[in-house]
Amino acid sequence: MGIPAERIERLHDLAREATAEGDVDRGREYVRLARRVSERNRVRLPRRFRRFTCDECDAYLRPGSTARVRLQSGHVVVRCRCCGATKRYPYE
Repeated sequence: MGIPAERIERLHDLAREATAEGDVDRGREYVRLARRVSERNRVRLPRRFRRFTCDECDAYLRPGSTARVRLQSGHVVVRCRCCGATKRYPYE
C-alpha cells in the first residue's frame, strides 16, 4: 500500500468520524480531498469508499443520518438525504 492509498484510507476514517459527530460539511471536505488525492496519483478509490460517498454532492453517506438504504429486488438502493441522488448496486 502506497502513500496515496494510506492517505485516502485516513481521509475516509476522518470523514466517517466527522459525519458521526454531526459535522456533515467537514466530512464532505474530507471526501473531496480523498478524491483529489486519487485523481492526482491515479489510484482507484476503494470500493467501500465509493459505496459510502455521494457522487453528486460529495457527502459521506451514513445510513440513518445522511443516507436512506433500502433493499429492492436483488439491489441495494442508497439515497442521499442531502441532495436526493440515488445509487444502486447488486447484493454481494
